[in-house]
Amino acid sequence: MLAENKLVVLKDLVKQYSREEIIWTSGYLAGILAQHEPQQQPEIIAEVVVKPTIIYGTETGNSKKLASQLQAVLKKNKIQSKVVDAFQYPVEKIEKEDFVIVIMSTQGEGDPPQNAIKFFDNLSNTAANLSKTRFAVLGLGDSSYPLFCKAGEVIDGQFERLGAQRVIAFRKADVDYAPVAESWFAEILKVLQHTGTATASEPKKSTANAASHKKTYEGIITHKVILNDRYSNKETYHIEIVSEAEIAYEPGDAIGFYPKNNPNEIAAIAALFGAEQQSRELTDKNIRGLSKKSLDAIGRLLNVAITEDKADLLDILEKYPAQEAISWDALIALLHPIAPRLYSISSALEAHEGEVHVTVNRNTFTVDGNQKTGLCSQFLADYEKDTPISFYIHKNQNFRLPEEDKDIIMIGPGTGIAPFRSFLAHRDATGAEGKNWLIFGEQHFVSDFYYQTEIQEWLATGVLTKLDTAFSRDQKHKIYVQDRLKQQAKEFYEWLSNGAYIYVCGQKDPMSTDVENTILEIIATAENISIPEAKHILENLETEGRYQKDVY
Repeated sequence: MLAENKLVVLKDLVKQYSREEIIWTSGYLAGILAQHEPQQQPEIIAEVVVKPTIIYGTETGNSKKLASQLQAVLKKNKIQSKVVDAFQYPVEKIEKEDFVIVIMSTQGEGDPPQNAIKFFDNLSNTAANLSKTRFAVLGLGDSSYPLFCKAGEVIDGQFERLGAQRVIAFRKADVDYAPVAESWFAEILKVLQHTGTATASEPKKSTANAASHKKTYEGIITHKVILNDRYSNKETYHIEIVSEAEIAYEPGDAIGFYPKNNPNEIAAIAALFGAEQQSRELTDKNIRGLSKKSLDAIGRLLNVAITEDKADLLDILEKYPAQEAISWDALIALLHPIAPRLYSISSALEAHEGEVHVTVNRNTFTVDGNQKTGLCSQFLADYEKDTPISFYIHKNQNFRLPEEDKDIIMIGPGTGIAPFRSFLAHRDATGAEGKNWLIFGEQHFVSDFYYQTEIQEWLATGVLTKLDTAFSRDQKHKIYVQDRLKQQAKEFYEWLSNGAYIYVCGQKDPMSTDVENTILEIIATAENISIPEAKHILENLETEGRYQKDVY
């Protein structure tokens, strides 16, 4: 409110102003007023100065891939991080970490992968004080297995034991892990962006996501034939299963079986305990190839020191008689359920409608001079035709065909041929335009050339652009798929330079390791760079999905 004398002066002035002058004066006064108002301070956003350490434990490369993807997400949001192989991480330095992110897969009976065993053990035995360390753990696994994501769960518990602050509840990711990982990445990013160096509030502690449900199919084995000819050292079966239900799978997927124990083996174990009437309790229990962890537990039960790292239960019970009477129930309590066994699907729905095919080598090996066979391969070898069998489809999003016009190079010795038969059948049925190069190997051309007729037909019709074979024992010096690859180095690099996708399927060691080393040599030679530089290129190809492995 103006004083009376000032108001009179203002009114006299306004009377003399035109309309435009009044508008100008109004703006002028508003500007003066704004200069005298307190300035609103801009919101200060704290810079994220945390540098998380991402530790991965992997058997097939999925955890490593996710670690790299998470690092890329953080880098895009201007957050620096470092990715470390669990094998190379020095646990004695963990007290200095502010933020640790662990991506851990699970193997066997809830064990960590090979590269993470040392990290796993050191973390279990350390007494470090991690009260100033924040952490988050993502577990990768397969919910078909009884100890789903157990290794990751144990790691999460160890961090809690050492006093670390959990910022995100432990998360489990099934075979199709991408959606879970993407959501988890977003949570990690949110925590980092909103906390800076401050401590995040403790989220509700939880046991992880519920396991994904896998549909079980019932089918009939309609065809079973041994692919090897006479005098072969191998016994490889081609098995065809038909189901009345609509089976949904894609090239690259696998089929899962739950094998049953041999009745004679079950009876022999039960007889040692005088528990013949309860022998059925062993039908679905794992009694073959017990791990060191299980053998140690059984040793404590028997009160004996078991020296084997891996053995069958019956052999152990016969070799190490119990020092005192033990109960049947105590033994049963130590045994885990039989884990499913996976085999690459060797058919394509477009070419084999209503069917699913599998290629199985009956695994034989010797222990202490006694011949042994693989549980599931023997189970399938003995399975009678026209008999119902249960199975499920194991989706494998990390072993997929590219677009139809993209070229592919398939390296698959032995039963590693299985998914590539699926790839070629699919591309044949759909008329895909991409070029296809197959490198196959086995022991002998005459007796071990699996699917030879089909492969030669695909070669004749142009579906298969190029074929190289390596039959290791048909000449004095053994020749393997990596040797053929080395011989074809120039053309291999040309395909790769033109955008070809590389696929490797079969035994992890030594085959896939030897193949990868050969690929690295080819890249290093062609580009005149070092092996570490070539490895970086191959890792980028893997991240882009142009280098895919299904090894076991």
